[in-house]
Amino acid sequence: MASTRKWFETVEEARRRAKKRVPKPVYLALLAGTEEGRTLADNVAAFGELGWRPRIADLPAIRDQSTTVMGQELSLPVILSPTGVQAVHPDGEVAVARAAAAAGTAMGLSSFASKPIEEVIAANPKTFFQAYWMGGRDDILARLDRAKRAGAQGLIVTLDWTFAHRRDWGSPTLPDKVDLKTMVAFAPSVVTRPRWLAAFLRSGRLPDLTTPNLADVGSRGPTFFGAYGQWMGTPPPTWADLAWLREQWGGPVLIKGVMHPDDARRAVDIGASAISVSNHGGNNLDSTPASIRALPGIAKAVGNQIEVVLDGGVRRGSDVVKAVALGARAVMVGRPYLWGMAAGGETGVVNVLEILRGGIDSALLGLGKSSIHDLTPEDILVPDGFTRGM
Repeated sequence: MASTRKWFETVEEARRRAKKRVPKPVYLALLAGTEEGRTLADNVAAFGELGWRPRIADLPAIRDQSTTVMGQELSLPVILSPTGVQAVHPDGEVAVARAAAAAGTAMGLSSFASKPIEEVIAANPKTFFQAYWMGGRDDILARLDRAKRAGAQGLIVTLDWTFAHRRDWGSPTLPDKVDLKTMVAFAPSVVTRPRWLAAFLRSGRLPDLTTPNLADVGSRGPTFFGAYGQWMGTPPPTWADLAWLREQWGGPVLIKGVMHPDDARRAVDIGASAISVSNHGGNNLDSTPASIRALPGIAKAVGNQIEVVLDGGVRRGSDVVKAVALGARAVMVGRPYLWGMAAGGETGVVNVLEILRGGIDSALLGLGKSSIHDLTPEDILVPDGFTRGM
């Protein structure tokens, strides 16, 4: 379906529209990446190095995309990855939750989200709460308890971050809070994006840069940068800490950020339910290989002992199929749905998910597969030297 004013046909078109719609600092925050951006670029480019072995007859009339991850039934093998402070739209994470629910899939809710977990889960019960190791154990337990009481279906523990933030193209200047002084300072970039500003004016509220899920219910959470500072000041967890966290949660736990087979095996050892092969979307150590390059080695290392998902560089439904064929149960996406929300709010997120669904279906048809569970590495042409970490 060709793009129209209300519909975009590719994730790249969503990115272009997002760039035109939101203020430049906001767009740069969505673009992200670190240093030279090698990993950011490789995450996307690596998928293009993988080829197909298509079939031409006896193709299935119906293709099934459904799967499960951490006990949640999904209509397609795509989960919306947790991303912080989604104040690119007045409805933020609640809009994302509604879109994911409409598509029949799950979402991850960041600890640094701008909307309370109770509101998000009311919009989509298939929500995983994402936690960083920050503060003392009592602080962590309080956050886990709130997530449990709200009905979170699982825990995502994000570990692929080294506080790297330098960018050769420049990091965005973002405020700690939105007040009169901030509005004056950012007015030049905001007034050039009148539709974005109008959406907030119609909602009757300004972008919220606080983190409500890091405080008690009904209390005002710290600002994003205040929370970030606490996280930076907390010593990183040990594997023993992560085992304790899993025991305290008592439900499904996904360890996010695995790029080494040994770490995948350790996740199995502590009883994690799932791992995400991820380099934080290129927001970590630059020159780390693309996630898809590490996936085959990690999937081989753990076999069927743990669920494996992939996060990083997915822009098309065909990318999803390549990841599943090489060992992933599903993928998580971040930038694509953020661009969709920036371009068109909740409808834009639905649009992105339908783009991915359509691309998955086309790839399954071309490969002669009636289900994503029928995919194998033999369906993919992997060039010599492609994989890393084996």
